[in-house]
Amino acid sequence: MQEDTISGQKKPRPVQQALTGTGDEEARVQPIQRPYWVDVTGYPLLPDEQPQGTVRDSLYDLIPLGARELKLINTPAFLRLQQVKQLGFVYRVWPGATHSRYEHSLGCYHLAVRALRALLMRGEQGGLHGVALSSIQTLFVAALLHDIGHYPFSHTIENLGYPIIDHEQVGRGIIEKSEIAVILERDYHLSPERVADFIDPPHARSMRADDELLRHLLSGALDIDKLDYLPRDARACNVPYGGVDVSRLLSALRIHRDPHGQRSLVVTHKGISPLHSLLHARQEMFDNIYWHHTGRAFQIMLVRAVHDALSFQAVTGEQLMGLTDAGLLSLLLSPSMPASTRALTLDLEMRRPYKAVLEVSPAAGSLFRRLEALFWDSARRRSIEQKLSAELTNSLALEIADYEILFDIPRPEKWEMDLWISYENPPIGMKPLMKWVEATGLQSDDLARYEQHQRRIRIVTTERLRSEILQRQLDVLLPLVERLIA
Repeated sequence: MQEDTISGQKKPRPVQQALTGTGDEEARVQPIQRPYWVDVTGYPLLPDEQPQGTVRDSLYDLIPLGARELKLINTPAFLRLQQVKQLGFVYRVWPGATHSRYEHSLGCYHLAVRALRALLMRGEQGGLHGVALSSIQTLFVAALLHDIGHYPFSHTIENLGYPIIDHEQVGRGIIEKSEIAVILERDYHLSPERVADFIDPPHARSMRADDELLRHLLSGALDIDKLDYLPRDARACNVPYGGVDVSRLLSALRIHRDPHGQRSLVVTHKGISPLHSLLHARQEMFDNIYWHHTGRAFQIMLVRAVHDALSFQAVTGEQLMGLTDAGLLSLLLSPSMPASTRALTLDLEMRRPYKAVLEVSPAAGSLFRRLEALFWDSARRRSIEQKLSAELTNSLALEIADYEILFDIPRPEKWEMDLWISYENPPIGMKPLMKWVEATGLQSDDLARYEQHQRRIRIVTTERLRSEILQRQLDVLLPLVERLIA
């Protein structure tokens, strides 16, 4: 490969291009024998072919980065992710879990490049033959930027609902209107809106066919997001869960046409076992890490602190965007905040988690379902928490502040496995292309049922109140809860 210099930077000039199309025609992947592909600007299509820098990573050792990727990760919006913990308050239980959204974003980018290379090398045999080069670029850039809009402490604040908007929508605003948009347009020749569509799919318009195809590598039944965060979280917590055979799964990826003639992301039969392990790794991480009672208590304490600040108009939803973990806690401790917000935030800083005084399983039937409905109505949940605090004050002759009784309601998880499995030489009785449930016998409902049995809804309170409320759990607390949520 020869080089020339443009704008003071060395820029590769391909000897043999892996594309077709001239003028206004879209450049697309064509199979060639050389092990590299070049985009329409002359840069290597996959940035690690000509890295300008590397990041040493705890999972993948070295992650190569091209000149343009270095520009993206050095923007203020991306650098902020170094101060947003991947697992929120989990580090209060597992002290090693201080890894950040920055690390995870780089890991997703790295896996996107690996997955794309594996598919590119397959050419017309289940690979990216005929796929637009711009779609390939959009995928790995979107993988790098997919968490750019995250609020502090991971997903916690998003559970509040309006006026808090999803981090994907926040990310769209950053990608389309910040310095990142300039880099995408000037250096990649990519539309910022198109990159944002991979992260925040539009509802009112359709995406390009190639974009829609590759987007499932970023968010789907088998996606690079899960392939990175499960082993990364497990390693940070030093637990034996979360193991995933990433290399085998990536090598099993193919693109084939389904029985309806639509191109789909599929996995060969060799990927069934590691994919099955991925599903169980995710469930184990929820059971043991993500739903740990202490970590959950810290999350809902933060949710209530922010909710009260919003209710008193001491802060707006927009002000919460772009904050770091430390920046949010500092804001919530400021004198302008309501007393409840400051008290809860101080408990968070001093590691004083609320403790469970009542735990409800799905086997409780209608009681569980009525409590679960409060997850989707944060205003009603807060109102009932306040009423419950007042009722317990009268019933137990205790002084209970209206923020000292909180509901911990984990978000219901989706356990979908809408994926095709391919067989080059299918066994008798099987077909070359089969849905996951046909190939394995496992329904999405199997994991969903397990999740439904494992989820717990808890009522938690401060350490000073716990023992006295526990003593009256069944004759006072439970009847009050049932009456208030009726």
